Amino acid sequence: MSSDTLETPLQFLKGVGPRKAADLKRAGLVTVEDLLYRLPFRYEDRSHMQPIVSLRPGMRAAVLGDIKSSQLAITRRRGFKIFHAVIGDSSGAIRCTWMNQPYLQDILKPHLAVVIFGDVKLDSTGLHFMNPEYELMSDQLESVKTARIVPFYEKTGTVTPNMQRRMVRQALDQLPSEIADLLPTDIRARLQLVPRRVALEEAHFPPNEAEVEELNAFRTPAQRRMIFEEFFLFQIGHAWRRHATSMELKPYVPKVDDRIRASAAKILPFKLTPGQRQSLKDIVEDMLRPEPMHRLLQGDVGAGKTIVALLAAIVAMENGLQVAFMAPTEILAAQHFGNIARLLSQSRFRVDMLTGSTPGLKKHTLHAHIERGTTNLIVGTHALVQESIKFHKLGLVVIDEQHRFGVAQRAALRAKGLRPDVLLMTATPIPRTLALTDYSELDVSKIPDLPPGRKPVRTWVKPESRRDEIYQLIRAQLDAGRQAYIIYPLIEGSEKIDLKSATEMADHLQTEIFPAYRVALLHGRMKQDAKDKVMHAFSAGHIHILVSTTVVEVGVDVPNASIMVVEHAERFGLSQLHQLRGRVGRGEWESHCILLYQAPWTDDARERLKAMADTSDGFVIAERDLELRGPGDFFGTRQSGLPALRTGDLVRDRDIMEAAHREARALVDERGLSGELLQFVQQRWQDQFGLIEVG
Repeated sequence: MSSDTLETPLQFLKGVGPRKAADLKRAGLVTVEDLLYRLPFRYEDRSHMQPIVSLRPGMRAAVLGDIKSSQLAITRRRGFKIFHAVIGDSSGAIRCTWMNQPYLQDILKPHLAVVIFGDVKLDSTGLHFMNPEYELMSDQLESVKTARIVPFYEKTGTVTPNMQRRMVRQALDQLPSEIADLLPTDIRARLQLVPRRVALEEAHFPPNEAEVEELNAFRTPAQRRMIFEEFFLFQIGHAWRRHATSMELKPYVPKVDDRIRASAAKILPFKLTPGQRQSLKDIVEDMLRPEPMHRLLQGDVGAGKTIVALLAAIVAMENGLQVAFMAPTEILAAQHFGNIARLLSQSRFRVDMLTGSTPGLKKHTLHAHIERGTTNLIVGTHALVQESIKFHKLGLVVIDEQHRFGVAQRAALRAKGLRPDVLLMTATPIPRTLALTDYSELDVSKIPDLPPGRKPVRTWVKPESRRDEIYQLIRAQLDAGRQAYIIYPLIEGSEKIDLKSATEMADHLQTEIFPAYRVALLHGRMKQDAKDKVMHAFSAGHIHILVSTTVVEVGVDVPNASIMVVEHAERFGLSQLHQLRGRVGRGEWESHCILLYQAPWTDDARERLKAMADTSDGFVIAERDLELRGPGDFFGTRQSGLPALRTGDLVRDRDIMEAAHREARALVDERGLSGELLQFVQQRWQDQFGLIEVG
């Protein structure tokens, strides 16, 4: 049989009829390759059989013995039966009990040799195994010996782990000794990866000398080879798409000279941090290349991304090019417009704003200015790429806080015949592993440091019982002329969950705790103009305490607010807490964030709050959040561009993903793709990883 064996439908394996094939298909297992790339989820060492006499309660053990007797007991509960068997070896005997599995009386018959594996229990009748796993010695194919490390598979419909083990053994026995391998020979040699055929065999049926701990950590050479292969093939698709995009040249390539440097220096309100300088260098170097830039700029809340983007915009505008600056909401667009217009007020450049709510006549005029080129920089929402706007010479697009600048928007720009430089910005730090999956074809710059004068926010985790001393701390801050946020997870009182509703609490704080100060409420159900009014009054200092639900997460800037209390902090996600904390510490005063929790709290909640107290580094917090929540929840949904993985795990195997990303890029950039790899990317990549097309 050749490598085509891997393409064989599973229903042609011995013992797999249409019904089992249908169950396997529901689990995504259609071919032999699907089956072999679904690795066991754990391994157990049965090579050390325990003598029955040595068993103790609570042990997890494997025993090999003969079935001395067995019986099926009928219970009073209708249809509920219990199967008992007594297993003996030369040292003694032990009872095994299986609940509601009457069919076992036809399998586990007296005098048969059997391996029993499970937890040893103790009750009034003595030691016994309850619902243990079993394997008949005679039931095994010769090569699936029982007395060694045994792989365990997740149950799939009517297909039990035992059946899967037999199917895998059968499939492996039918594979030829050499099979096709998409991994280039030099990469295999350099990374010392075992051959594909060996990896498939040993990932399922490890050699007896393998360490069980290493197997269960997915760190054996065979497992690492299979995980690397999957990650490499995933990264090859992205690297190829990135390479294909870079073959398109942009119509205008900017230049930088002393005049442009002086123009940029003129608008700088402060000295750039080292992180800002490095990011700006990355961006400008990209802009000077003939291929369009596609870069992601990451920086924590308040790291000063906007000024870096604006300096890049100056380079474009000094070269006679236009800049489009897109924000996800009208509020943020207005905030950006205010800041940019102020910074460019002394320059010769015209800045305009265009959003969905711009009146018709003004919109018409703006369209004309953009088309003629008299508008140099246009700030707006994503409508900027979708509307019937014609640009005179679009050179740079900056997109703020967009987790995924959709393929649609990029296509919309290309459809206008435009290939501008694109810079994405996000204040939600993205863990490195996810940046390599979700943003794999982007180049990434990071601003790790805070602007000068910013002090880190001091964070405390306190139980509900310490509320009075927290109020004293707030009072001290208010007396010093500062302002405070108090954040709640709910809007209105709910009988089911014992949460203090923000509405009731605002009244309580105003009348009983801080009568000398003004308290206001902000929540998601308020109308937009009411929200704006409250925020405006808080910014202007007319309101001292803002009681709010998580509405304040994004883009609110009140430098005088120096203290935040988060009620029921155990109910918030880690990234959300970090975003909230970013609202304080924006002025010159030391700021405080107090996370109040209510017992009982879960271990996860304790970990989240501990992470907040330990660090204010958004990148560290993002990594921790990924570990706690897993990749699927990090972006909220599967559609976020995460691949459907068979062997790898984005959290556990992040080091392998790094290596795969490096190797794939180097291969595509230096040598291009060979026939087989290119064929894989064009024909199978999309189906295998469940993602939108490449290229």
